[in-house]
Amino acid sequence: MMLRIMTTTCAMAMMASTAAADYTLHIIHTNDLHSRIEPINRFDSTCNAEDNAAGECFGGIARVITKINELREELAGENVLLLDAGDQYQGSLMYTTYKGDVEAEFMEQIGYDVMAVGNHEFDDGDEGLRKLTDAVSFPVISGNIDVSSSNILAGQVDNHVVIEVGGERIGIISALAVDTVETSSPSNAVIFTPEAESLAADVATLEEDGVNKIIALTHVGVTKDMAIAESVAGIDAVVGGHSHTLFSNTEEDAMAYPTMVADVPVVQAYAYSKYIGHLTLVFDDDGTLTSATGDTILLDASVAEDEAAVARVAELAGPIEEMKTRVVGETADVVVGDRDVCRAMECSMGNLVADAMLDRVADQGIQIAIQNGGGLRASIDAGEVTMGEVLTVLPFQNTLSTFEVTGEAIVAALENGVGQIEEGAGRFPQVAGMSFTVDAAAEPGSRVSDVMVGGEPIDLTATYGAVSNNYVRNGGDGYGMFVDAMNAYDFGPDLADVTADYIAANAPYQPYTDGRITMK
Repeated sequence: MMLRIMTTTCAMAMMASTAAADYTLHIIHTNDLHSRIEPINRFDSTCNAEDNAAGECFGGIARVITKINELREELAGENVLLLDAGDQYQGSLMYTTYKGDVEAEFMEQIGYDVMAVGNHEFDDGDEGLRKLTDAVSFPVISGNIDVSSSNILAGQVDNHVVIEVGGERIGIISALAVDTVETSSPSNAVIFTPEAESLAADVATLEEDGVNKIIALTHVGVTKDMAIAESVAGIDAVVGGHSHTLFSNTEEDAMAYPTMVADVPVVQAYAYSKYIGHLTLVFDDDGTLTSATGDTILLDASVAEDEAAVARVAELAGPIEEMKTRVVGETADVVVGDRDVCRAMECSMGNLVADAMLDRVADQGIQIAIQNGGGLRASIDAGEVTMGEVLTVLPFQNTLSTFEVTGEAIVAALENGVGQIEEGAGRFPQVAGMSFTVDAAAEPGSRVSDVMVGGEPIDLTATYGAVSNNYVRNGGDGYGMFVDAMNAYDFGPDLADVTADYIAANAPYQPYTDGRITMK
């Protein structure tokens, strides 16, 4: 599908010719905070107190609270909605320790109007999402998941919501990426329908009810967001998440804020509490959008931290501080775990984790390791490495899984892993004990060649010993070819502990890439 994308400047020039509108709506939005309750450093990992005091850190819930309060004060008397596009869960020790209690507490304190379900809200199954919906007073919505057959979630997640703001009825619709069944852990009782189909149905329902201002609050990623803006009639704006995309009119290499697809503005605000988005929409008397402006706001050290929130975070951090600050080793340089790298090519964090996995079980006859790039959640800077940093990289409490599969299954796994590079999917395979070549321009399913194991061409009929994490071994991220693997054992040590031990044993660890994955 050819998307009709216009820059913000062009879009505004087009809209300037329309009649003056009589209703302005301000949308403040966040997405993909991923439990970054504490401030983050430039690598999106938890920032230490010294660097934060030196003004070198970003975000954290205390800055989010300050900035949202400031915006509300500036916009007093205006029409304002505060929206979150999902994935509050998973990504730091706050989630690992408190399993969603902290995220829900602060969201309720902030006073969001609506939240979209993100895939990571299912990381602890249906029960994890139910914990959130029980703890907050605002609606948590997703139109393309049917939870009516779940005895845990039935009645907890609405398709859409209508909120009256300044005398106007605003419809909020939502959709969750359909591959959540592979990237997280919803039960079989949660039934997904295609995102655009679901959104179109909800638009029709709202329009029949007389609602003529409709916002899509989605957790599907920027590529699908733009396709939705192009194909689903009746949507006035798309406020998205999932792909962690930076929209900005001041930062280099960012998408324009907003990016116009046909006449529909699409926005997102990166991730990890580093930015807040502020989108201003103007509608005429008929409910037609005539203007869309705004930008993301960087939450750097110039944004003061809310003192009460700082105190509460310190209280919550107390029980885990000793573990977080324990030094496990040292690195000679930055270990790159950036999602834009590790989901598209060989990265030094992928090599570290895959090497650590293989090293731990090599004496068991295991020959190869495969780690999904989406399981790597941050980089590690040079110098001392704390357990808190390792757990920020590997927050999912995955265990080592060993198993045996054929060479044919391994090639199928690699094809799956590189099948969605253009979408930045988390299934990209970081490996050890093997090498392969990828042609990303080829059709999915035919992108992998020159697969070598131990320096020899792979034998499709031979059986190989493999190690991964229990999530991948059990079919996560599309690795269904491993579900029926032979001699599978999913109860090895925690992957974060294995990685920490490997860093310690090889200190100072020297990050590297060595061409084990070649991109044509």
